[in-house]
Amino acid sequence: MTINTETLQIHRIPQSTYIDAVRWLPPLSVFERFIVLAVSDSNSDASHLEIRALNRSNPSILTPLSSHILPSRTTSLKVSHTLHKPLIAVSSFSGSVRFLFVEPNEVGFDGSELFVPEKVLHVGPISCIDIGGNGSECVCVGEDGRVSLVSVGENELSYRKVFDSCGLVSYSAVKWASPSEFVTGGLGYSVQWWDLRKPGAAVSQFKGNWEQGNNSGIVHSIDIHPSRKHTCLAGGSSGTVFTWDIRWPQQPIVLSGVGQADASARSLSASEVWEVQYDTFTRSSNHRVSSTRVLPVMICSEDGILAVAEQGEEPIELLVEPCAINCFDIDRQNPSDVICSLEWESIAILSRA
Repeated sequence: MTINTETLQIHRIPQSTYIDAVRWLPPLSVFERFIVLAVSDSNSDASHLEIRALNRSNPSILTPLSSHILPSRTTSLKVSHTLHKPLIAVSSFSGSVRFLFVEPNEVGFDGSELFVPEKVLHVGPISCIDIGGNGSECVCVGEDGRVSLVSVGENELSYRKVFDSCGLVSYSAVKWASPSEFVTGGLGYSVQWWDLRKPGAAVSQFKGNWEQGNNSGIVHSIDIHPSRKHTCLAGGSSGTVFTWDIRWPQQPIVLSGVGQADASARSLSASEVWEVQYDTFTRSSNHRVSSTRVLPVMICSEDGILAVAEQGEEPIELLVEPCAINCFDIDRQNPSDVICSLEWESIAILSRA
C-alpha cells in the first residue's frame, strides 16, 4: 500500500471533558468544516452533543458553535451524509436515541430534534446504531439481544422491533449494507447478515471458529465497503480484524489477531480493536485488485494504535499513543483527513498528503 508518513501532519488538541465519540459533519459550504462530538464530564455527570468549527489555517483551533444536553453518556454516534441537511443520531447508555437535523444560522447551528425515550426500543444500553444509505432509517442493536428499526421523518419518528432473542444473544455492532440489508456483530466473533425483505431472523451467520480455538471474543465494530456490499469488515477482541464475505460465509480472511494464518505477519494490536473503517485514501499495493482481495483498512485500539492494514502487507502505524484511541472517523469529502478521540481527554487530527 502507498502511504507517505513523512508528510503526515498530526495536531493533538486537549479537551476539558471526556470524548465518547467524534464524527466529521458533512460540509455545509466549500469554505467551512465541522465536527460533532459526544462528550461527558465526570465531575458534573453531564453529557452533551457539541458541534465545532475547524479552523482551516490552524486545525488546532476548534470553535464551539452549539451544544445539546444528552440524558446519559453516548454509546454510538452516527451522521447521515445523504440528506439535504445533516442528520445526527446518538444513542445512550440509558437506552434512548436522539436525532438532530442540523441547520446553520448567524451564530452557529440550530435545528429540530426528535427522540425515542428510554426502555422503548431496548432494555438497558443501546450498543450501536447506524443510519441507512437513504438517511431515513436507523437500525439499533443492544446487549439485550434486540434489533430495532427507527424510521426518521423531519417531524416524527416511527419504530418497530425486527428481532428479539430474549437475552440469548448480545449485539455490539451494526452497519447497513444496502437500503434493506444490514450486518450485526456480537459475542464469539459472530457476525449476522439481515435482510428486511426476509423477516424473522438473520439470513446468514458466521461464528468464529479460529485455528487456536479462541472464540470468546467480541466484535466491536463493523464496516461495509460502498462498492462491495457483500464483504463485511469486523474488528474486536485480542486485536482481531477480519473480513467476512457472504459468498463464502465460513471462510473469513483474518488480517490481524486470533486466527492469523501467516505467522510472519505482525498483528496490528494485542488488545481491543474499537473501530474499523475501509480507508478509501490509501492506495492498494496491488494494482490489479480482484473482488476477493481485502482493500486497505484503518483501525484504532485500546493500546493506543491508529494504523492502516492491507491483506498480505505489513501494517503501517499512523499514530501511537500512551493511552487508548477509542474511535476515529475518516472525512468522506477529504479522505486524507482523520479525526480520533484519545482516552486522555484529547482529540487528534491527522492530515495525510
